[in-house]
Amino acid sequence: MRAVAVPLPGGPRVLQVQEIDEPQLRHDQVLIRVHFAAVNRDDISLRRGAFRFPLGGTLFLGFECSGVVESVGKNVSNWKIGDKVCALLDGAGYAEKVAVREGQVFPIPTELSLEEAASLPFAACTVWLSVFITSRLCRGETLLIHGGSGGIDAFAIQAAKLGGSRVFVVAGDQERLSYCESLGAHVMINYRIEDFAARVKKETRGRGVDVILDCTGTPYFQKNIESLNVNGRLFIMGALGATLYTQMDLSVLVNKRLTVQGGYLQNRSARSKQLIIEDVKKNLWPAIGKVDGMILPVVHKCFSFSEADEAHRLVETGHQIGKILLKP
Repeated sequence: MRAVAVPLPGGPRVLQVQEIDEPQLRHDQVLIRVHFAAVNRDDISLRRGAFRFPLGGTLFLGFECSGVVESVGKNVSNWKIGDKVCALLDGAGYAEKVAVREGQVFPIPTELSLEEAASLPFAACTVWLSVFITSRLCRGETLLIHGGSGGIDAFAIQAAKLGGSRVFVVAGDQERLSYCESLGAHVMINYRIEDFAARVKKETRGRGVDVILDCTGTPYFQKNIESLNVNGRLFIMGALGATLYTQMDLSVLVNKRLTVQGGYLQNRSARSKQLIIEDVKKNLWPAIGKVDGMILPVVHKCFSFSEADEAHRLVETGHQIGKILLKP
């Protein structure tokens, strides 16, 4: 089968389409013929070599996909051949086929296409982990999102609104802010023309927001903690624009009893991922859909495997609105 490989760390040019063996199916896995695979920021970081690269080996990217079940392991009970599904993967999703544990497979939400569904598993699980489990966002609280136009950002806006929170978005142009408003965001802030920390204080009558989700690695650590309410929580998942903070006023952090956290989904154990997936299926998945759903997937553009380098360049620029997909 064909797959997009990373033979060595580097820029988008290192991505290669290679012929490799099909994955060997374990007893607890399903084999999916991939129709679409999504590109995420974690793929970019891995390609660059930010995490441990396989010694003397080739890296295969891709943490979510959609497709059709082609075969099932003998211990699989929830899926059958021919089922249309999407899945959270441990990697190797940029391929014509992928094997994945049955517990990491999701049904396609009502009336969504395979293309739309490919954008959901990673975003849904990441948002549930970062915003609801770790940052403990509750009904009636406020959430500020830096970025607003990527797949995770868009999902977070909709999920937080669904959960009864007021959503602030900080972005650099009106097109993105208008898009975020259409998804349900309540307060749009253009950081190029106004001080977002001052606007937050004005909108919250001096209290600040309860949770900040930084998906981009913005160089605004001090402004972030100043924008938080007492007992506020800052979750940093962006690393593409990461900045080394050398000066900060820790008294704000201490006096307001703030929590600063970081992390990402893919370095967690299989058991931890499974618990997150079970929560997502129970709490978020029923809300996804075109007719009765309150959370909609947003796809910006789809590229072929041979155009994977262009897809990565687009994600690196951050100019997309919605998810970037690859199609075998």
